Amino acid sequence: MTVDHVAATDEALRTRVADLLAASRARSTALTEAVDEADLVAQHSPLMSPLVWDLAHIGSQEELWLVRDVGGREPLRPEIDGLYDAFQHSRASRVELPLLTPAETRSYVAEVRDKALDVLERTPLTGRRLVERGFAFGMIVQHEQQHDETMLATHQLRAGAPVLHADAPPAGRPLAAREVLVPAGPFTMGTSAEPWALDNERPAHVVEVPAFVIDAAAVTNGDYAEFIVAGGYDDQRWWSDAGWAHRVQAGLTAPLFWERDGSGEWYRRRFGVLERVRADEPVVHVCFHEADAYARWAGKRLPTEVEWEKAARFDPATGRSRRFPWGDDDPTPERANLGQRHLQPSAAGAFPSGASSLGVHQLIGDVWEWTSSGWHPYPGFQVFPYPEYSQVFFGGDYRVLRGGSFGTDPAAIRSTFRNWDHPVRRQIFAGFRCARDVSPAGVA
Repeated sequence: MTVDHVAATDEALRTRVADLLAASRARSTALTEAVDEADLVAQHSPLMSPLVWDLAHIGSQEELWLVRDVGGREPLRPEIDGLYDAFQHSRASRVELPLLTPAETRSYVAEVRDKALDVLERTPLTGRRLVERGFAFGMIVQHEQQHDETMLATHQLRAGAPVLHADAPPAGRPLAAREVLVPAGPFTMGTSAEPWALDNERPAHVVEVPAFVIDAAAVTNGDYAEFIVAGGYDDQRWWSDAGWAHRVQAGLTAPLFWERDGSGEWYRRRFGVLERVRADEPVVHVCFHEADAYARWAGKRLPTEVEWEKAARFDPATGRSRRFPWGDDDPTPERANLGQRHLQPSAAGAFPSGASSLGVHQLIGDVWEWTSSGWHPYPGFQVFPYPEYSQVFFGGDYRVLRGGSFGTDPAAIRSTFRNWDHPVRRQIFAGFRCARDVSPAGVA
């Protein structure tokens, strides 16, 4: 490779990083400028931070990693580091902190961004693992987009008139089959090659997977309403011990934000708008325990994390693992419902060009999908660049979610990306699809 080619490749990477940083900030700005200052500093749920905290935290992390670490620059506001350290203060307590005002926050994040872009121009994107192929910058892009999705979830929890608007997603289409058989055999899970993959996605490793059957699409509102009508919330048979205890304690009777009118019709509140529940959309705002109970009621189970990833990535024609269900190219609007473009999940079959080689649809975007797997490291896991991203959370009661949602940005998702949360969480944009074993005779 010539010196000129290296320089051209380096410049293309800088341009891509700058564009993604700008896109992330545009989204953060839109989410925070959509509401007034009272909404910005309010706590709309004890599960969530005030929006102004999220915005300043985005700037704080960018300063710590890009300005101070990569750039070696002096701190801008070292006295506020502790205020925006997610490990020092619970979400419920952040509203009581002496946070920067909205105006101070906007000024701070703008100053950090100016310095970060200067660091981007002056830093070689090779030699040090943290900057190799732009990793630190990609990590910050993903971090901001992850908090943008968190802020979008806060918008869903806030009361008052709607302030966010978007076009409706494309219509669904009939699927060739309701279920898909995934053949037995080895499968390469995770990645050692994706330049911006996070430590919990690494390294690539081969897993032997028995044959299984997985739903071609996520469970819909119509499907889930049948579970409710059949008394699923009142029948302990379908619930694990922990799930039943939580159902009783929390008084669960339907997905979060659902309510019934006098005629028994289901409605839901979405970003300030009360609307009839659409039967063909994936169910969203259900916790792991609800998903698990539905799967048992349906005579199925939730897929494991390994099964989910094999269904998404395995190409039976070549035996290799793709980057995405449709292939190795990045997501596009024709392939997946991502990036807050539609503000709701899309119906099954809406993105036929995004299906996997096996014919499984909408594994990327629409709703995060609960799996039955706990949160654990892969064989050969190595912490990078800090233990608080993944390592400190391994174990516990967490369950893994896969695939992203309509609120996840394309820059922050891939088929190897692993999300995790407590099994009781419902404010996230989470749904699920079911799986089942293949019969002993080998017939699906």
